[in-house]
Amino acid sequence: MDFRAILKDAVEQKASDVFIVTGIPVTFKVNGVIQHQGEERLSKDDAEALLTEAYNEAGRDMTKFKTTGDDDFSISIKGLSRFRMSAYKSRGSLSAVIRLIAFDIPEASEMSIPDEVMSVVNKTKGLVLVTGPAGGGKSTTLACVIDEINRSRNNHIITLEDPIEFIHKNHKSIISQREIHADTEDYVTALRASLRQSPDVILVGEMRDFETIRTAMTAAETGHLIISTLHSVGAANTIDRIIDAFPPNQQQQIRVQLSQLLQTVISQQLIPTISGKLVPAFEIMNCNGAIRNMIRESKIHQIDNAINSFGEEGMISMDNYLIKLCKNNIISAETAVKYSINPDSVERKLNS
Repeated sequence: MDFRAILKDAVEQKASDVFIVTGIPVTFKVNGVIQHQGEERLSKDDAEALLTEAYNEAGRDMTKFKTTGDDDFSISIKGLSRFRMSAYKSRGSLSAVIRLIAFDIPEASEMSIPDEVMSVVNKTKGLVLVTGPAGGGKSTTLACVIDEINRSRNNHIITLEDPIEFIHKNHKSIISQREIHADTEDYVTALRASLRQSPDVILVGEMRDFETIRTAMTAAETGHLIISTLHSVGAANTIDRIIDAFPPNQQQQIRVQLSQLLQTVISQQLIPTISGKLVPAFEIMNCNGAIRNMIRESKIHQIDNAINSFGEEGMISMDNYLIKLCKNNIISAETAVKYSINPDSVERKLNS
């Protein structure tokens, strides 16, 4: 069984992920559907041999992985594609999930990313967040945004990623891409250092803990544009999660700070279409005076209604976006209800 051949098949089938797991055949995920490749089940030795090949392709040592049981890194194979690999141990066996990443930055229009999302490229300071579940397309959206800034503005863009996914070339801007653990110790160290590197835009791959959130907010306060991600769904949940990351005695101060810094929250998920493909669905919240007051005064529960009220300012709720996709015959009514935040409300609106 040949590791490169597996990846070549995955690219040809336009898979999003490859699964190497003992006890089942090599498996691809295509348009959100799990598909076994043949009948031959992987033995423990088969899986270890494939992962050893993967590490050889990446020029990476397996010692850390075999010691800790987890490892994340990227692989680039000329003429084929780039891959993000998450290796892990499962009941003592070596396993991996490999995400396929194109060499070229995709066009936003080809990815069905609307102009309202891409308008964040016009922001020059503050905090922009792209949120949603793992595998929801956040990395692709961020790559399109960074690419557009790169082509339209004369900036220094620093990306901090774990691992680096899309490779950006210098166009109108200068791009410095740094991989956590390979190029720098961690997000916080890299973020603090980046403030001394004359940045205009800093992409923080993920605000995964209190210290990273706090440092990112401090960086945004200094007049830079900070773009980052959270694994939260919806603008209101995202704001609550940031505030709740801080001790109770600091939360009012953080509300005030966040109300001044936050520019846009984009939440997204990938939805199966009628044609069997996947399409992104978005919630877009742009901070205006009313929403800043809600954040400052701890009235986060009112934000969902505010998003619905400010459609003329480019805002839209996740549920309304799903209804729009359904009315355009891109997704089914059943799918719209299944992926909605308020299923009963969406069902009523579709039936009416």
